[in-house]
Amino acid sequence: MKASIHAVLRLFFADRRRLLWGGVALAALTVFAGMGLLGLSGWFITATALAGLAAGTALAFDVFTPGAGIRLLALVRTAARYGERVVTHDAALAVIAALRPRLFAGWARPEAARRLLARPARLLFRLTADADALDVLYLRLLVPAGAACAAIALVGVMLGAISLPLGLGMAGWLLATGAGILAWTARRSRRAACRRAYAIEALRAQAIDLVSGQTELAMAGRLAAQCRILARTEHRLATADDAINRADAQGGFLQAVAGTVALAATLAACVLLVAGSAIGAPVAALALLLVLASAEPLTPLRRGTLELGRTLLAVRRLAPRLEAPESGPAPAASGDILLEHASLHHGDRPGLHAHAALEGITLAIRPGERVAVVGPSGAGKSTLLALVAGERLPSTGRVLAPASCLLTQRTELFQDSVRDNLRLARIDAGDDALWAALRAAGLEQTIAALPAGLDTRLGEGGLGLSAGQARRLALARLFLRPTQLWLLDEPTEGLDAPTARDVVARLAGQAHGRTLLIATHIRREAALADRIVVLAAGTVAADLRRGTPAFEHRLHTLRPD
Repeated sequence: MKASIHAVLRLFFADRRRLLWGGVALAALTVFAGMGLLGLSGWFITATALAGLAAGTALAFDVFTPGAGIRLLALVRTAARYGERVVTHDAALAVIAALRPRLFAGWARPEAARRLLARPARLLFRLTADADALDVLYLRLLVPAGAACAAIALVGVMLGAISLPLGLGMAGWLLATGAGILAWTARRSRRAACRRAYAIEALRAQAIDLVSGQTELAMAGRLAAQCRILARTEHRLATADDAINRADAQGGFLQAVAGTVALAATLAACVLLVAGSAIGAPVAALALLLVLASAEPLTPLRRGTLELGRTLLAVRRLAPRLEAPESGPAPAASGDILLEHASLHHGDRPGLHAHAALEGITLAIRPGERVAVVGPSGAGKSTLLALVAGERLPSTGRVLAPASCLLTQRTELFQDSVRDNLRLARIDAGDDALWAALRAAGLEQTIAALPAGLDTRLGEGGLGLSAGQARRLALARLFLRPTQLWLLDEPTEGLDAPTARDVVARLAGQAHGRTLLIATHIRREAALADRIVVLAAGTVAADLRRGTPAFEHRLHTLRPD
């Protein structure tokens, strides 16, 4: 856990170190100005009252210098507070925004995305709530801790100037009790904060399931049961909130007791010093008010510790994804695709053949070749493409492949404009390139007829387009991607025959000079290839080349158009 916290803090301070430390310095300056303002005001009021007891001292008393000091401290405190809020929040939000691309890269690693996509609500929670929780480390822990240490140091120095034992004793008391109360509060609230985070995550997922699947739940007679599950989760959330509030109240009580003891001890010491004529009443008032003001920075720090458990949970979840991404298949210098005795086992259990998706695959594909991978369902066709794409890592063996673009069976479109859905393939693509890709995919006229053209917003999952139009949009995205290797996983599955034939023709027209690896069981798709690799039970059963009787026979055994 310490290593994870250090990793996150290093990322925080990597690019904006001066700005982040500047925020801590402004927080300390705010505390200095606030304590100085309160202490000087107390000294000034007390000294003015005592000076007014006699006409001579009243006339000789200088009210201008302390008054100017009070005005200056008030201005400094206001400006420092404003600057601290602007600087700290701007820096923290900028760092969190910069961390999200690293998180995306972390989940682009082999295996990671596949596991998270099994529970998409968890992925959304990691990228939003968990990432946002990291700012607690800086905004609610580091900044208030710097301010609290500055306050204790000021109390120690100022009271030490009055009486060294008093200054050392009070600084030690404030430091010890503050650290003890914070540790106690963090320990009491940590489990509740984690339970609260788990409950919020579950509540969001269950609420989405209830809303999006209410028709299916009602037809299955499970709607009331889902509502009861939601109510139980909400009860767990309320219980966790109650435990956190209790820890906050108890920590606040202990802090008030420690502050009262500090004030009482300071008052007693000041009484003795005034009685011994070591200091005057105005200085005693200044000392008391400084001790009183020193408790202010501890309150936000205590409240920050209430979220420490939630923050540490987010750190533990996210820190591994913030490291440098694992590499996928090593790039082949020649552009070849090479699989050497590559095996992949589900569940990371290579010793069990029952879990083997691929077993001892050895295959070489030259640049520019077009290879169709065929076989019955479950033979490992999609898994082979995932290995070459780098979405999966082989359990044993080696995979070498150039950069590729994978067109999966499922069309992945997002609730965004047509333009931005296309620019996922090439972020710097201009309108001319986008229209050219749409033209090549046979979708230009459809998009041009929309009221907003490329700026037309699609619904969730590409809502607003038919299945064939959505597939053509994915095809246009494939055409935009500047890679020489296309991985096509049943590219016309689910389309009607005329649309499927048109998609295949457009793929053939745009594939000149590219390497194609096509997973299919349909004749029209395999007809693009000049090699057919037959998979059976996760192994290569045959490797057939165009022009041979075996190739033609296998091609005609596939499902017709």
